[in-house]
Amino acid sequence: MGRKYNKVLLKLSGEILAGNARFGLDYDAVRGICEQIAEVAKEGVAIAMVVGGGNIIRGSQTVSIERAQADYMGMLGTVINALALQDALEQLGQPTRVQSAIEMRQIAETVIRRRAIRHLEKGRIVIFAAGTGSPYFSTDTTAALRASEIGADCVLKATKVDGIYDKDPFKYPDAKRLPKVSYMDALRMQLKIMDAAAFSLVRKTGYR
Repeated sequence: MGRKYNKVLLKLSGEILAGNARFGLDYDAVRGICEQIAEVAKEGVAIAMVVGGGNIIRGSQTVSIERAQADYMGMLGTVINALALQDALEQLGQPTRVQSAIEMRQIAETVIRRRAIRHLEKGRIVIFAAGTGSPYFSTDTTAALRASEIGADCVLKATKVDGIYDKDPFKYPDAKRLPKVSYMDALRMQLKIMDAAAFSLVRKTGYR
């Protein structure tokens, strides 16, 4: 049986890198996640990743700092997470490249679409960091954008929640799991799976 997907974009929330803690990095959790990702890569699936920074700082919730400034701080948090993922993956023997939307030549490549595609063709995992490089855009929107740029077959999102619910299951015990939901239903129900800009982009590009 052939693979369903040959090239995927995996969006990781920053929170899952914190493990059971609320903030920071849990290196056991990071390694456990990377072990699973490396196993999939060994099967020949090309994997690109976008990682959030909510375990370091969440720009949109930093109310005491001007929004654009807070968003830039959040982008730098995603770079920290990307470097942690890179280290864990390479300790497992999986070659990776980090590409940053904010130029920082000493630690990461600048995001270049064709170079990213070439890395994927060579079996390297590409980790996109620093969001879109502009404030007011979430890493969910970044995931939809990068998936479109590299021609991914699908966008996958990994968070602490084990599926899609009609409301936050950590806050509401009566939250119901939804086995399937359309883009329009997600927007109508105001589900917090992804933001509206990300939904709009994945809808236009036909991702499921």
